Amino acid sequence: MDKRDYTYDRWTKSALIKRIKVLEANLLRAGEHKSEVAQESTTSVVTGEDATSPPKKKKVGRKIDPSKYSTRLVAFKLAYLGKRYGGFEYASSANLPSIEEELWKAFVKACLIFPENPDEVNWDSWEYSKCGRTDRGVSAFGQVIAVRVRSNRPLPKKEQPTEAGQVDENGEAAELDAAAEETKEKWEFDDFTDELPYCRLLNKLLPPDIRMLAWCPTTPADFSARHDCRERQYRYFFTQPAFAPIPQSFENPDNSSKRVKGGWLDIEAMRQAAKKFEGLHDFRNFCRVDQSKININFERRVFESDIVEVKDAETALPFLDREEFRPSGMDLPEKLPKVYYFHVRGTAFLWHQIRCMVAIIFTVGQGLEDPSIVDKLLYFEAEPRRPNYQLADEVPLVLWDCIFPRPEKPENALEWVHIGEESPGNQHGTGGLLNSMWEYWRERKMDELLAGQLLNIISSQADISLRKDPKAPLHIPATTRTFEGGDRERLVGKYQPLLQKPRLPSPAEVFDREARRKGFADAAEMREAWSKRREEAAGDLPPKELLLEEGTE
Repeated sequence: MDKRDYTYDRWTKSALIKRIKVLEANLLRAGEHKSEVAQESTTSVVTGEDATSPPKKKKVGRKIDPSKYSTRLVAFKLAYLGKRYGGFEYASSANLPSIEEELWKAFVKACLIFPENPDEVNWDSWEYSKCGRTDRGVSAFGQVIAVRVRSNRPLPKKEQPTEAGQVDENGEAAELDAAAEETKEKWEFDDFTDELPYCRLLNKLLPPDIRMLAWCPTTPADFSARHDCRERQYRYFFTQPAFAPIPQSFENPDNSSKRVKGGWLDIEAMRQAAKKFEGLHDFRNFCRVDQSKININFERRVFESDIVEVKDAETALPFLDREEFRPSGMDLPEKLPKVYYFHVRGTAFLWHQIRCMVAIIFTVGQGLEDPSIVDKLLYFEAEPRRPNYQLADEVPLVLWDCIFPRPEKPENALEWVHIGEESPGNQHGTGGLLNSMWEYWRERKMDELLAGQLLNIISSQADISLRKDPKAPLHIPATTRTFEGGDRERLVGKYQPLLQKPRLPSPAEVFDREARRKGFADAAEMREAWSKRREEAAGDLPPKELLLEEGTE
């Protein structure tokens, strides 16, 4: 009987579905058992078979014996498009699959790890670490994880005791040992001819929107993808214009006070705002407060923050060349729309910090706020409670790269071997990484191309000056259309300036409320209790609530 622990909290969804099917099949077989027994004697008479003959044995799949293999700690660089995932980190209560869940299934199926219960996502036994925790919908093109995996390296041989009578007077055994040692010296394990092709194995098992890009054959023994990371880079992509502009003849004159025509962005103003984030700042007004991390430090250092154009990424939409759709007084290129990204580099980031920063930059780009709003929100002594503004959409955000090592630990640098460097066919051959991604890209490129052609047809077919309906409005309603990074604008009525919006509780208020929920008078008392607990458990890891998460966007 299967004695596995059937606590389903951390099972993968595919494993749960498989288990349900097994249980349903068992119930069905139990109901049909009596009728099968009754038919056995009749079947034996008709077929001439012995009713007592044993049933045919089912084929059992071969299993790898982990004890026969060595292991090694390997750092992997991977990329994924996060739109259809519930985030990187596995959560049993999530409605969408996670990246970690898909990685777990691939590592288990490739027999790179050997968990006691393959259906339960539990990395604890495999020295697992990750560089960042991307949220739902967020992508990554340079995520890094480390896992202890199966290796083809030979296990160290146990010394065999020499039995009496095996060595003659001429020392024959010594000569044999010397010959064996000489042979061993001639053969050295090679990471590219003798080792398992880790990335190629995993890419065959992972979904097409999750790809292994590289591995490090010289991963240090004490390497941590989280703690050894020196710098994390994010990019947030957007288009210019951000959403479909309205023809001038249909615009409402009551909205004429706006500094930027609806749909368009003032890229230079956005760049001015972005530059203000550079340096060491307290970002409590640019993040979501995690109530469980009462010792968190809101200071983060940003090395670089800018707005950058993506070259040769535009798709021509000719209707945007018409003067009625363009803003007056803004220097724009002929071929539109353009693609840009908000580029930011730093050691670590707070929860939703990038999306908060982008949200403020978008208000500046639309002329709704002045670039100085960034200075005012960074000055937390004057603004201790964050205005309740809408976060930027998650899908255009990408964890672009993770840089190693930290300056204080230079020995934990990573020497990446990218797919194709060990063998060009793994990159460009049939079934290679580039070919598989080309197929994935082309499908979506055709979607973009056809949608663009249809959009051009629709924009040129109608003459809106006819107004054949006598009840047709002269102008659009007097309302503000705001851009928040999504596929379309959001109507907000009359825009309320950021510093006039309702305020969220301050971090101190959030932490005190959480402390009272756990039976403490306030957050200070809970911190003191945790500090004592740490002192009593000297040498142990601090409580999970005290750990500062890095790269948690």
